[in-house]
Amino acid sequence: MSAPTTSELLALDRAAQDLLFREARTAGPFTDEPVTDAQVAAIHDLIRYGPTAYNGQPLRVLLLRSPESRARLLPYLSSGNRAKTASAPLTAILAADVDFHERLPELYPHRPQAREWLADRAARVEQARFNATLQIGYLIVGVRAAGLAAGPMAGFDAAGVQREFLPDGRHEVLLLLNLGHPAPHTGPARLPRLDTGEVVRTLDG
Repeated sequence: MSAPTTSELLALDRAAQDLLFREARTAGPFTDEPVTDAQVAAIHDLIRYGPTAYNGQPLRVLLLRSPESRARLLPYLSSGNRAKTASAPLTAILAADVDFHERLPELYPHRPQAREWLADRAARVEQARFNATLQIGYLIVGVRAAGLAAGPMAGFDAAGVQREFLPDGRHEVLLLLNLGHPAPHTGPARLPRLDTGEVVRTLDG
């Protein structure tokens, strides 16, 4: 009997594996089909179960759907990100709630003192950024699970976006994300990925 292939060693079937990873691409162009509120809710209902420290869940998402809201964002983007953002069905501003600890009595009830552990703002901001970034990874996979494509962007003036959209002082903008139904891919072939042996080592003893 031949050894199982890597895809056969996973619990997900091959089609699901391809949908989430092998065939998924970072999207630039999208079709005109909208992304509905119901789809966004379904994505969040899936990805909210991804682990975060203290179950804090600091990621916050601000959706820009209208042309007017998108027009407010465009001046803060690098030139290479403006056209694709203007034409995307939906753009999300992804931010960390640096006061996420206020919800810990509800979200981490078996450790009532957890909120006080994070009273120091500097330590709290570091936790918020790290765990919200984890959640962004879950979100991108969740977008793919919905049959949509994600186009994450770091080329923007984060301080400017924060002033324009989230000036309350409790949110730190981390990333922008275009999402929608992908247009047929016409760009370059997929770039190479590192092999397992280049990434994974085992320490014996």
